[in-house]
Amino acid sequence: MPTETRTVVEALAQLTLFADLTRPQLEEVAHTVDEEMFAEGQRVLRQGMQGGGFFIILEGEAQVMIDGEERARLARGDFFGEIAALTGAAPTADVVATTLLRCLTLSGPEIEPFLLDHPRVMLRMLKAEARRVRSANE
Repeated sequence: MPTETRTVVEALAQLTLFADLTRPQLEEVAHTVDEEMFAEGQRVLRQGMQGGGFFIILEGEAQVMIDGEERARLARGDFFGEIAALTGAAPTADVVATTLLRCLTLSGPEIEPFLLDHPRVMLRMLKAEARRVRSANE
């Protein structure tokens, strides 16, 4: 296994989202995702603009902004862009890197087959979404 793939597999193994996957499954995921870096201050997703994808933070931090107001902070292990990627709708928030940000990414068309192939990841993602909704309503 190339060093780059091994590094991604090791990073995935430490994330809660992928905690239920076996080593071979993690290797499969590592071959499916792309890796992207974003500079501090760089906008990763733009509210109301098509495009983007599903992002999983490996290193760094970002802020979620809606209409210019900070709504959340994201860090290692957090993910974002999943709703827009799954629905094809424009993101409802800006996500801006507040430090150098290293992410794994899947494009919109790739996320549904990925989740169907990895139902345990889909379940963890659904539970995280439920917690987000509950928190937003409190």
